Amino acid sequence: MRKRKKNNPRKSSVSFREAVQFSLRGFRVWWKENPGILLSVMVCGVVSALTPYVDIWLLARLIDEIAGGRNPQTLTVYVMALMGTSAIFSLLCAGLTRWKNVQLACLWHTQNKIFMEKLLSMDFADMDDGHVQELRSRIWQNTDSGGWGLYKLIYSFEAIISSVMSMIGAVLLTASLFLLPVTAGSGRLTMLNHPIFILLIIAIMLCVTFSAPLLSVKAGSYWVKYADENQLGNRLFGFWLGELGNDRSKAMDVRIYRQDILSRANLKKYNPFISTSKLAKASRGAMGGYQALSGAVSQIFVGTAYIFVCLKALGGAFGVGAIVQYVSAIIALSGGLSMLIETLGDLRNNTSFLRTVFEFLDIPNKMDQGDKVVKQNSDKGYEIEFRNVSFKYPGQKDYALRNVSMTFHAGERLAVVGTNGSGKTTFIKLLCRLYDPSEGKILLNGIDIQEYDYHEYMQLFSVVFQDFKLLSFGLGQNVAGSMNADLDKVERCLRDAGFGIRLDKLPHGLSTAVYRDFDEEGVNISGGEAQKIAMARALYKDAPFIILDEPTAALDPVAEFEVYNRMNRMIGEKAVVFISHRLSSCRFSHDIVVFHDGRLVQRGSHDVLVNDRSGMYYNLWNAQAQYYEEKVNERGYEHRRVKDDIKKHI
Repeated sequence: MRKRKKNNPRKSSVSFREAVQFSLRGFRVWWKENPGILLSVMVCGVVSALTPYVDIWLLARLIDEIAGGRNPQTLTVYVMALMGTSAIFSLLCAGLTRWKNVQLACLWHTQNKIFMEKLLSMDFADMDDGHVQELRSRIWQNTDSGGWGLYKLIYSFEAIISSVMSMIGAVLLTASLFLLPVTAGSGRLTMLNHPIFILLIIAIMLCVTFSAPLLSVKAGSYWVKYADENQLGNRLFGFWLGELGNDRSKAMDVRIYRQDILSRANLKKYNPFISTSKLAKASRGAMGGYQALSGAVSQIFVGTAYIFVCLKALGGAFGVGAIVQYVSAIIALSGGLSMLIETLGDLRNNTSFLRTVFEFLDIPNKMDQGDKVVKQNSDKGYEIEFRNVSFKYPGQKDYALRNVSMTFHAGERLAVVGTNGSGKTTFIKLLCRLYDPSEGKILLNGIDIQEYDYHEYMQLFSVVFQDFKLLSFGLGQNVAGSMNADLDKVERCLRDAGFGIRLDKLPHGLSTAVYRDFDEEGVNISGGEAQKIAMARALYKDAPFIILDEPTAALDPVAEFEVYNRMNRMIGEKAVVFISHRLSSCRFSHDIVVFHDGRLVQRGSHDVLVNDRSGMYYNLWNAQAQYYEEKVNERGYEHRRVKDDIKKHI
């Protein structure tokens, strides 16, 4: 297992170069996934930022004309131009804003798609890794708590475009402010023409302009400082107030224990947004102070701009219309520069969160994908061999499997039995190549399975896991595992799996939604019905190997026997692997392997193993056979046929 160092934003310094590199990489991710988002933000930002300056320039000319010559024709031209440009640009901005908003509406789903595709494409060993799940959770908590990570980049990009274009427009309109001199007869005001005074004014304005956003960025750094606390609080609140209420599988437990789980003490203890949290205390202290000081400094700039413009106008440098132009433009210039500096500061703060994003996205796939074609080696059927296979899960010291060697063939029935934790499910994960062995090899027709095309090899197996899942889509789509299903085949598989009676009663047949998450006319199904649908899904795939990994663990032994008996009849000549810590499937199997503490301790037919009084199988079988007898007697007439079948096998 590769070792990963956990990011801690509070202890990680960020250089400007690193901030630029991470931000540019983030923009490339967005461009690859949905370039329309960046294009709409850019075009809308450019037009929206420059539009006010057209109105400012025309308004200044109109005021000058009113204060000066008052030529009716000139006034008419300026008024019509002002009204026309305002109408045209308003319509243009409205259309562009609509386009931008439509694109931004996809923002959350696009980001989710980025992470989902990564999860689905990474090695299962990594997806099953707790650290990877922790990274995933932290990414979403960062997004939820302050919009940090990839999400922040889009709104930062919008701010950068708007601020840069606003600054360009403002510079074009204010350049003449520093070039036009006051008249020679203005007395002391002529000092405003001196280059040193002009440089001093510019320096003051720039100092104030830079100070305000830097103070705001300093205030924003407290979000980074307390990121861990915010993430934990958001995660717990999302679990308490979201998942616990929406997850039907937890509904009964929540209602029984909700006084403890949802106690006010717990909610208060882990709430990062109440008055006693660190973030709240910072808001009342240094964080709030920096933000307030930022606002105060911004007003100093406004006052300085007004004084300078008015003094030059008083000295006769320009008319009253220009005052409107210069004051508006200077304030816009300051606002644009402040926004740019603040946004760059946010991007620097955001780099700590992007580190987590790219640590997740950069997890490499270490499993060999292979290139051999499976079907080229299947003329005489399939033979799978475990050759001295050992395995331990990433980060674990103890082996889950140790020195397992065995062979089995297509068309056989193999029962894999043992107590809980003996290594049965690990054996299946290795067989299906969800993990690769730590030691030894698994061979398919004499060739290491790592040499085969990974996805083609996976098509050899239909698996019904103990914790199988159905999705809240149509019944036919659940069985087919696809939005496009062969409905005749789906129906046949469902009836073979024993779901026919319920299928005939469904309101929309195979189109009926399973559960009601997305369709109010969906149906809730019982655990037994869900198992039948899962069995039908395994049949539909029509793979050479069908694996039943304790899907009936929640059933009693008699009901489990019924399920396995039905499945055995349906499967025909396919290879079947029955996994169970109970032994209902053993009488259907050509061969039985017994696991204990990660080792294969026995192998043979039922008749051989049940007569070996020193073996584990003998003890398991006899203990459970007695239980079958008791359960059958309890059920009475309804299960007399099952009773007879079990007694016959016992």
